[in-house]
Amino acid sequence: MDDDPSRPADAAGPGERQLLILRLLPNLVSILALCAGLTAIRQAVDGNVNAAVLLIALAAFLDGLDGRLARMLRSESAIGAELDSLCDFVNFGVVPALVLYLWGLRGEMAFGWIAVLIYAVCCMLRLARFNVGSRAADPDEKTTFTGVPSPAGALLALMPVYVAQVTGLHLPEELIALWMVAVGGMMISRLRTPSLKRATIAASSAPFVLVGAVAAVAAVITYPWATLLLISAAYLAGVIWIALRRLRRGAA
Repeated sequence: MDDDPSRPADAAGPGERQLLILRLLPNLVSILALCAGLTAIRQAVDGNVNAAVLLIALAAFLDGLDGRLARMLRSESAIGAELDSLCDFVNFGVVPALVLYLWGLRGEMAFGWIAVLIYAVCCMLRLARFNVGSRAADPDEKTTFTGVPSPAGALLALMPVYVAQVTGLHLPEELIALWMVAVGGMMISRLRTPSLKRATIAASSAPFVLVGAVAAVAAVITYPWATLLLISAAYLAGVIWIALRRLRRGAA
């Protein structure tokens, strides 16, 4: 028994590894993203779909932040990777599917629920493939992803909500369900999709990129639906452009 009064009672044992509290920040961001996603379900159940969609967008932003924080703080770990993946499945697989179901698919309960299940399973398979593939070096992953990543898939799946908010046009329920299935298919496909993970720019262009990022955030805050619709359309255009370029290279 240790009777040394000079040692604080809560001090770590002699063989216990010390951990800087700051290194817990990436995991905290992942948990905050999960809380945003779960709160989105509550908002959708209460009929506030607009808040639910914005919370999913917030979860996507936090998801892009936690990995970068982990690399900056050199606190990457196997537990952190698993935590991030589990949060992604809830936030971008389960939550968007339920929000869309509560918003526009309850009239077609059978077909709509099938679309929900297909989308969620596709997201799960996409994340499982990413987890396995991240352990192997793939030179193509430097500038592109294989398949649509789950955060982008969630934002794409919610495009019918953006369209309804911007134009006042509520798409038919069958079309919403088919769109969900199509986005799920893109997530598990072998399509090459845009990635900004390792994109580089000239140092002289950095100020302009920062100003553009600020303008984008301001646009999302001020005109959320039009901005989200524009971003989603631009992303789809990028996917199509990469696919056409690869087809041309294959034909050459």
